[in-house]
Amino acid sequence: MAFRTNDFQQITMDDRFSTLSPRTQKFVLNSWAKSFAEIVFPSINEERFSVLYSSRSASRPNTPINVIIGALMLKEMLGLSDDELLSSICCDIRFQYALHTTSFKEQPLSDRSVSRFRERLYNYEVEHGVDILKDEMMALAETYAKYLNLNSNLKRMDSLMIASNSKRMSRLEIVYTVVANALRLLDKLGVNELIPSNMEHYLHPDDHNEAIYYRKTEDISGRLDQTLADALALREIMVEDQWQEFQEYRLLIRVLNEQATEDNTGTLKLRDKSEIRPDSLQNPSDPDATYRRKAGKDHKGYVANVVETVGEKGCSLITDVSYANNSHSDSAFCKEYVDQHDGSNKEILLADGAYSGKENGALAKEKGIELVTTALLGRQPDPVIAEFLFSEDGRQVLRCPMNHEPTKSTYYDKIETCRVIFNKEHCERCPHSKKCKAKIQRKSAVVMVSTKMVERAEYIKQLSSADYKALTRKRNGVEGIPSVLRRKYNVDKIPSRGLLRSKTFLLLKIGAYNIKKVLKHLTIPRDSSTLNPIMG
Repeated sequence: MAFRTNDFQQITMDDRFSTLSPRTQKFVLNSWAKSFAEIVFPSINEERFSVLYSSRSASRPNTPINVIIGALMLKEMLGLSDDELLSSICCDIRFQYALHTTSFKEQPLSDRSVSRFRERLYNYEVEHGVDILKDEMMALAETYAKYLNLNSNLKRMDSLMIASNSKRMSRLEIVYTVVANALRLLDKLGVNELIPSNMEHYLHPDDHNEAIYYRKTEDISGRLDQTLADALALREIMVEDQWQEFQEYRLLIRVLNEQATEDNTGTLKLRDKSEIRPDSLQNPSDPDATYRRKAGKDHKGYVANVVETVGEKGCSLITDVSYANNSHSDSAFCKEYVDQHDGSNKEILLADGAYSGKENGALAKEKGIELVTTALLGRQPDPVIAEFLFSEDGRQVLRCPMNHEPTKSTYYDKIETCRVIFNKEHCERCPHSKKCKAKIQRKSAVVMVSTKMVERAEYIKQLSSADYKALTRKRNGVEGIPSVLRRKYNVDKIPSRGLLRSKTFLLLKIGAYNIKKVLKHLTIPRDSSTLNPIMG
């Protein structure tokens, strides 16, 4: 299929919209369709997606890219299925007006257009490691920002867990399913002679329920040992290199490595639950999903990190997004975002305490970003700790907040902390002794302090200033994004599995979120008497 840009966007003499009654035209022009047609649709860069198609002009031309991208964002914005989207485009003049297809004799989308396009995006990213859909969604966000005069250097960041659209499985069910899938592969390929007679029961339709649900709870440990033994035996059968290309075999090997250990004699031993890593297989139908416990809740799936640009009058847009397994930390997301910043523009980044850290703070400063984090994790030292004076190498305390010199200062490499001894009388009379947590001994007073504690105390003092308090209050606005994405855009019910495939849906949902923001904050004057569409 050859790539061609959409050259059929201008209205014609027999355009469908011009034949409508003035009343119907007025309804269309007062709906979301007019703003979408004038702002969103013309901004879609078709050339970005040319890499998905052949360069041979003699091939059949592609479905217009801007129509597909626009339709997919409308689908997420209005909460439609693929079938509902197609019927709306064919029957609803608002969709046709928004997508500039009122002049088409036949609407250019078929029942497979959007699914095939998503597949092309997936295959291209797998092969080249480039997410062109993300590039387009973020480029559109920049266009919207210019349209809304969102010239702001204030950003705020937050993450949200996104559930995998797969069943929660026990260890027994995971191992059983992997073994059964591998045996079904052998049966499908017609090599039944490789299937041991004692494993033929895995091929029976009712065996899954019989093995998992219809036996006593006390038998679970024994059943898990037996299923692991079957997995080991199956691995010995599938020893040829030809099996490496099949996911069923790769998952079999993965489960054996994750769920059990094997000694030199080949004896298999089940791992303790505490030894199972969070990135172990959660469900064979979604191999990319990982496990994480956060805020007292169990999560299976992925995590998205969003960066919102905040302007005046409450106007804001999502201008950056990252997506990974949910074992990816907030601190790592912060570091990746700061690292990609070119430092040409000064920026204030608001985030919660999970994004903080000495390394992130130093990198942000280097890149010209002022990283402001709130709700710091861990123990918070008293601001008075910031007044301790250290040597340049940070291994010796020179003076305390009351300007007293210590009698001795010893640095411990293992804990990166100084044990400082002061005159007992000085600490007993000092108003800060409790804040420094000085331990009064028989002849002296001891304080444990480190450069990290000093830096943390300095930051706490900084946060207490009026300017920083105003910034931290602004950060709270980003907390609404996870709620909106869950309630309105159903990010926990993405109808696809796998990291890359589910990311495609998330990006389109964020694109729809930004469009709704644009529609909400429109400032261009409306002239309801204008009935001719602007299709340029």
